[in-house]
Amino acid sequence: MRNHNMQAVDILKQYGQFITPELTNRFVKHATVVKLLEQLPTNFRQTKVGESHQKRSLQLIQWGRGPIDIFLWSQMHGDEATGTMAIFDLFNFLQCPAFQDISQELEKSCTLHFLPMVNPDGAEMFTRRSAQKIDINRDYLQTATPEARLLKSIREQIKPAFGFNLHDQSTLWSVKKTGNPATLSFLAPPYNEALDINVTRKNAMLVIGDIFEQLNPLLPQQIGLFDDEYEHRAFGDNFQAAGMSTILIEAGGLHLDEEKQEIRKYYFLSILSGLMSIAKNNYHHKNPDVYHTIPANNKEIFHLLVHNLVFEGTTLSIGLCYEEEPVQNGEAVCQSYIIQDIGDLRHLGAYRVLEGEGLQITGEIDIYKPANFQLSRDGEIIMSFKNGISQSKL
Repeated sequence: MRNHNMQAVDILKQYGQFITPELTNRFVKHATVVKLLEQLPTNFRQTKVGESHQKRSLQLIQWGRGPIDIFLWSQMHGDEATGTMAIFDLFNFLQCPAFQDISQELEKSCTLHFLPMVNPDGAEMFTRRSAQKIDINRDYLQTATPEARLLKSIREQIKPAFGFNLHDQSTLWSVKKTGNPATLSFLAPPYNEALDINVTRKNAMLVIGDIFEQLNPLLPQQIGLFDDEYEHRAFGDNFQAAGMSTILIEAGGLHLDEEKQEIRKYYFLSILSGLMSIAKNNYHHKNPDVYHTIPANNKEIFHLLVHNLVFEGTTLSIGLCYEEEPVQNGEAVCQSYIIQDIGDLRHLGAYRVLEGEGLQITGEIDIYKPANFQLSRDGEIIMSFKNGISQSKL
């Protein structure tokens, strides 16, 4: 097989051959998932395994006949759809003649078990939580939600060797000391409060290290390591404790990609790289220290950063971040900008930076309050906010 990095570049160039064209934004709904699943060929074995609180069907899809069982699940949080998009691209990829060598390798080595869109009720309204207002990823112990009970029972029945826990993180996570967004982040979740490393967790770390080596050349200084604080209610931590080597993948932000149509490609490559590492047993030959070389996530980034502002006789910077509120029945979001910091912000990063001489600001400049000001240069308004809402094209 060709060098992995070169192959990843080739796959990106040919992504149009297998991308799922029906998925064009973050607002993926259950009805679309059902239609896409109905189009899969019979070698994708499907079983209805349960229903959400609002009675939307949950399907388990199995592919491959190899001895290594791998479980992949997405969208435990309804507003985190990148993993779902990547899974459907993977379904198409596995049928693509151009990459038959990879699919054959996976098919003979692995049996893949997919539960896409664990939280279809949350997805319907583009909210993190379930229809019961519960965070499913904090419901492992109580299992008050049918979705949590189902996810837990599937792992117990399959007893997979590996699991891929597919999420999205806030776009305000950045890669430490770079000022860049954390476009992708990884974690081998801890299985106890001491953050010990046993064989199960070590194998997850080795696979992540392999993924990082494949993706880092494509996203230099844009991949982070998620905080490994133990969360006793979370699925990843408990699945790790149960003996399934669990790999958390988080999709963050990328400039000019709010709908994550570029990020989904790198996300897909992360999954594929991990699967191939497992199928070919590559991870066993990796240096375990690679995992710990992945830079940590932090929060040193804004959505908008404005430098060299003259306000009340002082030159300063302001950093703004937006909060998203679902609108149009979960088909879109409204972005409301908040002033998050004021002062010397030259060492921080942003998705958009505006600077230059002669920038004047008028209006209300209050920390942690909605943006309510106009920005002008030479008497011409170049940016305007009213009660947090942009009045001009950003």
